[in-house]
Amino acid sequence: MAMRHILPALLLGVLALPSVSAAGSFERREDVRAFIEEMHQRHGFDRARLLRLFGQAQPQPKALQAILPPKDPSMRSWQTYRARFIEPSRIDGGLRFWEANRNVLEAARRSYGVPEEIVVAIIGIETIYGRNTGKFPTLATLATLAFDYPPRSELFRGELEALLLLARDSRRSPAAYSGSYAGALGIPQFLPSSIRNWGVDFDGDGRIDLAASSADAIGSVANFLASHGWETDGAIAFPTSAVGVRVKELVEAGIVPRLTPAEMADYGLTPAAEAPQQPCALIDLVTPGQATEYWLGYRNFYVITRYNRSSSYAMAVYALSLELKQAWEARLATR
Repeated sequence: MAMRHILPALLLGVLALPSVSAAGSFERREDVRAFIEEMHQRHGFDRARLLRLFGQAQPQPKALQAILPPKDPSMRSWQTYRARFIEPSRIDGGLRFWEANRNVLEAARRSYGVPEEIVVAIIGIETIYGRNTGKFPTLATLATLAFDYPPRSELFRGELEALLLLARDSRRSPAAYSGSYAGALGIPQFLPSSIRNWGVDFDGDGRIDLAASSADAIGSVANFLASHGWETDGAIAFPTSAVGVRVKELVEAGIVPRLTPAEMADYGLTPAAEAPQQPCALIDLVTPGQATEYWLGYRNFYVITRYNRSSSYAMAVYALSLELKQAWEARLATR
């Protein structure tokens, strides 16, 4: 995403599957025709061509099903989530990706200040290094979510508009794109608007191709993080312990870094001595039946949550990056 940076917000509002328009009927709907007229007035798109495109698009009920929240949110488990991503095959794949793109990753670090292991970890979590980019037809998927998913129809109409503009800029048919059930595209899973805003032609071939170019994917991930405030060599997260009734206040304050570890001590925290005295937030990672895991999340942790607005996601990226860096350094030491 970056598509995933919006997913938790998408999982709000409804627990029942919305109704889906009849197959092949998008072009007959008044709301779709109104959207087409808006695209004509705002961007000069040809009405007849858009009608044909939407007439050919088939509604995607599986996308609606996939985007719904879990029936029992209380069963979300940090340890289960972590185990999905911090595992040997993903680490081994990350090392192969790092090796194959070593020079590009170094160039991205020099250009944007984002370390190699963070970029590799994000790409590994998003698509297993390009192995699983999704097979949903993007135009039809975004149309389904834009017109049949009321909780986030405005957001997805914006992404549908961005897809049309992206396709025109790239001289491709909007129907030629495929990706995730939420409309995310390519190796790093960027939404169409994210490609237009933060996509980078990092291989210098004159076009941004996040589906086939690892270099463009790497540069775009690094550019996204840098554009959202990544601090070069800045802290990401430190473990901490938390006791007392005031801990809840810190958790409920959100993930924007505001207080230093010393200032958090009054709330019942016992930060590690080496934890930087810089603004951070208290991150709680809950596993049913186990003690809650607490971490200090610094500015760079918050930046990762702009990619996917989930503390579990950001912590999985950080944990995978540590494993990848350790394995990479061990490999270099044997050469």
